[in-house]
Amino acid sequence: MYAIVEIGGQQFKVQKDQKLFVNLMTGEEGSEIELDQVLLFANGSDIQVGTPVVDGVTIKAKVLAHVKADKILVFKKKRRKGYQKKNGHRQPLTQIQIEEILA
Repeated sequence: MYAIVEIGGQQFKVQKDQKLFVNLMTGEEGSEIELDQVLLFANGSDIQVGTPVVDGVTIKAKVLAHVKADKILVFKKKRRKGYQKKNGHRQPLTQIQIEEILA
């Protein structure tokens, strides 16, 4: 059994007991969240496709931690002009674990 769910503008294929990193979400560490933007639900050979979401299917997840991703360096340079700029970025992420898929 799996589902395709939209979290923070991105689509993820989720299954029970799966851990994944998503864009920063509100909620304390250890709290339960409910995801209702289920785009597709599959249970064996039975597949339900939403228009745009599947009615009656929700996903329970648990917030494990709020972390930052690895640093990405942004370096800009214009040759022969003496222009250089270096910048770093660390994306804030939330690690969640899928508890169950309620259909």
